[in-house]
Parts: sequence; structure tokens; C-alpha cells
Amino acid sequence: MIFATLFAATIFNGVAVTHHVLHLDGTAIAYTARAGTITLKNAKDQPVVSMFYTAYTQDGAAPSTRPVTFFYNGGPGGSSVWQHMAAFGPIRVLVPRPGQSLAAPYRMVDNQYSLLDVTDEVYVDAPGTGFSRLLKDAKPTDAYGVDADAAAFAQFIRRYFSEYGRWSSPKYLFGESYGTIRSAAVARLMQNGFGQAINLNGVVLMSSALNVDLLWDDEMVGGNDWPFVLFLPTEAATAWYHHRVPGASGTLEAFLADVEHFALTDYLEALAAGDALPADRREAIVARLRAYTGLSAATIRAANLRVAPGRFRSELLRDQGKVVGYMDARYSGYDPVGNRTEPGWDTSDLATTPQVQALFNDYVRERLQYRTNLEYLTLIDVLDKWSWKHQTDLGGTAALMQPPDTVVDLSEAMAQNPAMRVFGAMGYYDLSTPYFQQEYDFTHLRLPADLRKNLTLARYEAGHMPYIDETALAKVKADLARWYRSP
Repeated sequence: MIFATLFAATIFNGVAVTHHVLHLDGTAIAYTARAGTITLKNAKDQPVVSMFYTAYTQDGAAPSTRPVTFFYNGGPGGSSVWQHMAAFGPIRVLVPRPGQSLAAPYRMVDNQYSLLDVTDEVYVDAPGTGFSRLLKDAKPTDAYGVDADAAAFAQFIRRYFSEYGRWSSPKYLFGESYGTIRSAAVARLMQNGFGQAINLNGVVLMSSALNVDLLWDDEMVGGNDWPFVLFLPTEAATAWYHHRVPGASGTLEAFLADVEHFALTDYLEALAAGDALPADRREAIVARLRAYTGLSAATIRAANLRVAPGRFRSELLRDQGKVVGYMDARYSGYDPVGNRTEPGWDTSDLATTPQVQALFNDYVRERLQYRTNLEYLTLIDVLDKWSWKHQTDLGGTAALMQPPDTVVDLSEAMAQNPAMRVFGAMGYYDLSTPYFQQEYDFTHLRLPADLRKNLTLARYEAGHMPYIDETALAKVKADLARWYRSP
């Protein structure tokens, strides 16, 4: 049920404007919703991208003191619909918990976990996603790549400030997944704006993936060992959740502390030894991995001690004919094939996206009165067009990296703007961007202690999208509200 009240609907310069009230914690928040597009231009002043956004601004608040936050999901190729409709917008779609499923008709309610009490919200769809589109003069290189994407979002944000008079407002970015790569790159790009430098007050990084090289697991000969080290605690947490840890006792946190220590000591040393690892030492590592992950010794041996996330998802519940989720490994589902080395779909995505997608299409057209013949593209496949090259600075020297490492960008942005704060949120059951990898990134910013105090990290008993779980969402909301309100 939706409790917010629609007062009026108007169209101004192609922007649908409606007025509502959100009842949050016993307080009525009157707000204006705007759904529309902003056109981006290239260096030749040609229109190249029309970027769709939905903005919620509190009525009566002074723009100069009221924070404004730009939200976006990841992909690359993902719209902002999940954060918008399942997390922090003024309404929330009800999605099933792990082990449950929902059939239409779906429901949405006033969102008691919205961040509208602490910040105005602008949900932005990446070029080509949602209702955002590349225009006739555009080329894929204008939008589809680490640097082109960051430039597009930076230009959108500047144009939004001018359109709505928000240049003096406290400014925040809120990216999730690939959106965290975008946030780090945008923060640095805006900081080094060649005469248009913009200081951000804060950046929220949810389920971050700042150094992509730490995520690209490689089971080939001579491959990268670090992903196996950094994914292990999440695999262990997943085994714990599904009751596959032999003789499990105590708390999840204590269990994971032991796994994390093993991962960075004995396990890392064993992987580094490669073929020189003695047979008895190898078997000792197999036994420890079996105890932590619940996988068979044969599976671990066959993987040469390196169980990739996809293989783990297929193997953990194979005896039940099930696979576990990718973005949230608490979700599981049946696999009719049964002998895959990697699941063909993500059960956690299929359990949540249909509700969010369906209700947004009704909501934006009927409640927000945005009229268009375009199809809302929740997720598009741009990987074959995407440039992973990233221009950055390493030790003051320009460098072109592939895959990108935007830890450098975040570090530079924090160093150049010592007042900018960063909040990192991560879930234990995320097999897309594992929490241990995220913490590894955050501990390698090479910042002095007086700047590291601007960094806040929080773990949640949740997956890649912590807000899918209402218990976790309540904790995320409380932590973020406190963070926004702190000096």
C-alpha cells in the first residue's frame, strides 16, 4: 500500500513534476518528484546522450544547506532501479527473503528506510539503460567505457547543479557495484575539473569493486591467485549459512575471523608456492578448505586448491540438485542440468528483479506521470562494447590501466579534498564483490591516519544488495543516517 499523497502533476520542459508526502518515523515529509532527462554534449557541442533521472527534493528546505545525493547501480549496463525501488527511495518494493518466492500482484509501500529525511535524492540511469539513450550523433565510445562513463556522469551532475540551483548544496555520490568504480573515477574527475573543480562532501560505496584485477579469478596456468584468497571468506560464510560447515559453533563473526587469518597466511603461502608445495602441506590445506567451505576434498584437489566462485556456487548444494546465488549466496534454486561447472543464472537476481522492474514501470508512468513510448531497460549488455582502459595517475605519471584500479582515484580524491568522507558498505554473502576484497582495497589507499579517519566501513549479514534483506536494510539506513548527520 502507498500512503504518500499525490497533490498535482505538471509537465515543465519535458520534466514530469508531482508532489507527495512521505510518512517516515512519525514525521510527514512533503517532497517534489521530478522525472525527466538532461542532454549531454560532446567536445563539438553536439548532443550525444539523453540521461534519465528521478529526483526527490524536500519541500521548503534551503538548497544551500540541504544535501543532495546522486544514486546509481552498476553493471556496467545497469539502471538505477534497484536502489530506487528496493532501497532508499520514498517508496519500496517488497521482495522475497531467501527461501521464499513471490508471484504477481506485487506490492510496494511507503519506505520507512528512505534517506529522504537526511538528503535529497537523484536516481540516475547510465547511458543506454532505463530511459537514458545515446542520440544520433553519439558513438559507443562516447559512453561505454570506464572513462567515458565517468565523464558522462560528471557532466550530468554539473548540469543538474545548474538546472536546479544546487551548486552550494552539500554533495554526495552513492554508487553500488560497478557504480563504485564510477564513483571513485567521478570523484577524482570532478576534483580535477580543469577550472570546474567540485568538492564532494561524501561518497557511499556499496559492494565496491575498485580494483577489478582482484575480482577476475583465473583458473588457467599462471593465473592470478589473489581472487581465491579474497573470495574464500565469502564462500565460508555461505557454507555456514547453508549448514555445510562441519561441526560449526560460535558466531559467524568469530568463524570468519579464523577464515580470514587462514586466507592471508597459510592459504596465500600455499598458493604462492605453486608446484613447489609439498604433498603433505597440500593435503593440510585441502583439509582446512574442506572444513571452511563444506566442499569435498576431491573437488578441492581437482581445482588445484583454487575454487572459483562459479564452481563453488555449483558444488555447495549439488547433492540437493541446487545452486546458490551470485549476488546473494543465501538464495538457492534447482538446476535441472545438474552437472554444470558454473550456474547458468543467478537465483538471487531472479528472486528480486521481476518485482522491482514491474512496479517501477507502473510507478513512473502512473504515479510520477512520466509519459514516454520508450521501454525501460533495466539491464543492457554492453560488455562487448565496453572499454576497460582507465587513464589515471601513478606517482604523478599518467598511466593507462586495463583492468582499471580506481583505488588510485579514490585515494587521490580523498587526499585532494581532506573534508570528503567515504562510507563503505558490504555484505557477507556477496559472491560478486566479496567483502574481504573490498576491505583489501580500502586498506591499500595509502592514506595517512588523519585522512583514514574519514573512512567508515560496515559489514552486514546480507549479499551484494544489502537492502534486499529488511533486517539489514534497517541497519544500513540507521548507519547511513548517522553518517550523513555527523560532522
